[in-house]
Amino acid sequence: MARAPKTPPPVKAPPDPKRVAAFHSGISAESRAAAMLLVKGYRILARRYRSPAGEIDIVARRRNALVFVEVKTRASYEEAVEAVTEQQRRRIVRAAECWLAQRPQDGEGDVRFDVVIITPGKLPQHIPGAFDADA
Repeated sequence: MARAPKTPPPVKAPPDPKRVAAFHSGISAESRAAAMLLVKGYRILARRYRSPAGEIDIVARRRNALVFVEVKTRASYEEAVEAVTEQQRRRIVRAAECWLAQRPQDGEGDVRFDVVIITPGKLPQHIPGAFDADA
């Protein structure tokens, strides 16, 4: 019985250089944000937590508070704040609900949604309680 010739795997298009640069910039920003949170006494529980509802950049705990953190990198503080859209806030809240469904013991204290802003040449800026779960 003759075997059919093997077909070569499809050739993937090379990744878009802008997307690759944005990915690496995001990873760097998340690392800076995590370092700043550690200095402020937070314990990092997860980075880039993925759920069916979406991704959360950083999940941290400080004392009795469980904190879901969105990290935004932009040229200015104002641009970064505006980049946390209502749609993103809803996605982050849904992803947080997935986290809490998997780890109900984590929801026994306060739950908060923070934002860390990364802008060129400045220290990360932390906005505790940037939005509510009702957003």
